Amino acid sequence: MNDSFASSDDRRSGDRLKHLQKAVFPEALILALGGELPGVECAYETWGTLNAEASNAVLVCHAISGDSHAAQHDADDDPGWWDELIGPGPDFAIDTEKFFVVCSNVLGGCRGTTGPGTIDPATGDPYGADFPAITVADMVAVQTRLADHLGITQWRAVVGGSLGGHQALTWATRHPERVKTCMAIATSPRLTSQALAFDIIARNAIQTDPHFHGGQYYDQPTQPNTGLAIARMLGHITYLSSEAMDAKFDPDRHDPRKLATSFEERFSVGSYLAHQGTKFTQRFDANSYVAISMALDLFDLGRTRETLIETFRGSLCDYLITSFSSDWLFTPQQSRDIVNALTALDLPVTYAEITSAAGHDAFLLPDEISQYGPLVAAKLGHTNDQPPALRHDDDMVLDLIPEGSSVLDLGCGSGRLLATLKQRGHEHLVGVEVAQPKIIEAAARGLDIIDYDLNRGLPAFTDNQFDFVILSATLQAVANVEQLFDEMLRVGRRVIVSFPNFAYKALREDYVERGRSPKATGEYDHEWYNTPNRRFPSIADVEDLCRDKGATIHDAVYLDSQTNQRIPATPDGDPNLDADTAVLVISR
Repeated sequence: MNDSFASSDDRRSGDRLKHLQKAVFPEALILALGGELPGVECAYETWGTLNAEASNAVLVCHAISGDSHAAQHDADDDPGWWDELIGPGPDFAIDTEKFFVVCSNVLGGCRGTTGPGTIDPATGDPYGADFPAITVADMVAVQTRLADHLGITQWRAVVGGSLGGHQALTWATRHPERVKTCMAIATSPRLTSQALAFDIIARNAIQTDPHFHGGQYYDQPTQPNTGLAIARMLGHITYLSSEAMDAKFDPDRHDPRKLATSFEERFSVGSYLAHQGTKFTQRFDANSYVAISMALDLFDLGRTRETLIETFRGSLCDYLITSFSSDWLFTPQQSRDIVNALTALDLPVTYAEITSAAGHDAFLLPDEISQYGPLVAAKLGHTNDQPPALRHDDDMVLDLIPEGSSVLDLGCGSGRLLATLKQRGHEHLVGVEVAQPKIIEAAARGLDIIDYDLNRGLPAFTDNQFDFVILSATLQAVANVEQLFDEMLRVGRRVIVSFPNFAYKALREDYVERGRSPKATGEYDHEWYNTPNRRFPSIADVEDLCRDKGATIHDAVYLDSQTNQRIPATPDGDPNLDADTAVLVISR
């Protein structure tokens, strides 16, 4: 039962924030939906030191129930909600010895920044239900004032998860000149109807609580805690995956913790929700939950690819987009929608779908932070600049790419080809990879890598978007070769395909003379029962496919990697017999 009650909320409390600072902006704030606040206060915390050029500032944006206390300031300080990501030294992705980190409480909240509990100067009473409707853009508008107040013209990065990701994306699209890097984690361009439904029920629970008093409850003896607790229970359901809930509650399903609560606690999961809901009422204001959740629900960058492209057109920063495989609140597909729009605009972006069973809450958990943290660090310049080790066929591929060409590398692995091209001065380079460790390794080289399954085709990319598309030693592992061939020929003006030749003489001998499945070094070094290769093409087979697809072979290099000799395609040479590796340059 002890572990089943643990949650990402455990570090948060309503205690006084010891390092809280406050900025007062007396000028009226005109709100996106037409309302107005006569002035605003912004409560915030900082870590590290702003350098003389004010070029090392990182803005961290919190989620709906978070606050400015993103990390501990010292050993005596309370824990922060992103302690594993933010801290002093290179072990932290956001190193406070290098960066000046700022995290502010959002507009509409209840931790010091102007919100429904703030005194309305016109009445002398808290705004309550009279607090005007706000949007994420209004939250960011307050943050722009804070940036001006701190002397920050451009953020080195704006980083946030969930609602914090919405704020980061708003910075990138509404204030493009003020953001160098946008990192949007576990977020989306808009909420799904299912996500909206949960928020609607949550607000109804609050607003129909008999102690809500139309939102003017601050002077009442009893607060609308029942409604707020139910809202929080609903939220917790959406933050966890079904798998995570089974793991937490099934082992003791019928052994709930005994609590002093009026909520049902027949099951273990019931007592957990009752605990989380009741605890939440001790640190959060019901009106703030209504105001912020409505802003979350109104957030909308666009539903279609076309509208998203228009939204991001004009953006100037580079991006890190991260999703989590079990997150059904802000789904990986929603993140891919953002990535598809960014790639269509040729904006630099790295995207990774982190494998996790934890659901939406994954972005706050230590295990998952250890996985995506290196991507954050790489975007902030913590990169591996060592020259990569190249394979025997890599030089043949690299020699075929003219200086300055743009390149899309499919199945880029650790990014060795792209890293070499980058060192040679190429600028427009994008890698596609599906293996998570390889994505992290390639991104750590300062490359833009997109987590993408080649078997889905290449719909994120536009026609003739790259000078060269590379498919290196991957052809034999692709399920839908025909579709991928068509897509490569559509996206690239030239396509370079390198592949192992399964008609190589040593492999033929395995079959014919020894009666065994082919096995040799390199791509063939697998048993028949554990090979990753799905197909076993020969050079002649691929040439036939090119002819069937109407593709022209412009250049070809054949190699016997066992002797490191190139095999000529002349009457004196037979590459289909004597070469174990082929590289073709084709186009349609």
